[in-house]
Amino acid sequence: MLETRLLQYFLAVARERNITKAAEALYISQPTLSKQMMELEQQLGKQLFLRGKRKLTLTQEGEFLRGKAQEILELLCNTEAALHTEETALSGHITIGCGETVAMDRLASILADFHTKHPGVQLHTHSGDADTVLERLDKGLADMGLLLGPIRQEKYDYWNLHQKDIYGLLMPAECELAMQTIINIDQLKSLPMIVAEQTFSGHQDLEWFGADYSVMNVVATYNLIYNATFLVEHGVGYALCLDKLVNTQGRNLTFRPIVPELSVDLFIVTKKYQTLSPAAKEFLNMLKAYSNQ
Repeated sequence: MLETRLLQYFLAVARERNITKAAEALYISQPTLSKQMMELEQQLGKQLFLRGKRKLTLTQEGEFLRGKAQEILELLCNTEAALHTEETALSGHITIGCGETVAMDRLASILADFHTKHPGVQLHTHSGDADTVLERLDKGLADMGLLLGPIRQEKYDYWNLHQKDIYGLLMPAECELAMQTIINIDQLKSLPMIVAEQTFSGHQDLEWFGADYSVMNVVATYNLIYNATFLVEHGVGYALCLDKLVNTQGRNLTFRPIVPELSVDLFIVTKKYQTLSPAAKEFLNMLKAYSNQ
């Protein structure tokens, strides 16, 4: 009979398509995991992986096992959660990686409702850019992430929150450009620009100027907007950033919207084939219910 531990190991390898990365995510050694997978194939009498130089590819039998393994582990998790719910209140931890976005206000509202219903669950948030959030997901340090989209990768599942963030230009309050109520997108091409690293590196496919970002005069990049505000105040450049993230009161800063509108959708992201804790799964279900309202 297959052990649940082996199924979890197998799903990690299927998700990462790489033994070394899967071993790191599982906090076990690469030789141990490799041996476990070979023993699993021997036990089933089927080849589950096609082993390439850089990544593994699931065979037809491997794809079949992945689906069944996910169903089995989810069933066990749901059964355990149902039994525990009859005896005790929901408890545990939920960890969310969050990009910079005003959608945190809505997320905090949902978290508040969740905490009222399940006070025994501890909530943890970790802020960072998209790369940081995805790294925490990959390492199992976060149950889910709140990200600006689209950042589409096959190993993640995405749920659209049906809310968008709008971009604009942050500038010195006393500069000539601040006399305008809106900024035309074509004006950005002639300005010294400070942009987010994930935008500059192409992680967000906004297609403002087609695929060629060389039309922009990028003088600096940032991963979180706070430090970039000082560059703007000192005249280094104009920061392309999201609306409502920077408090301009009492500072030599002002924000102007851009036309046509530049915006991105917001997504909750989880790792595919990940078995969430009962607390995290309950919160994810609540998020989905709210996003469908």
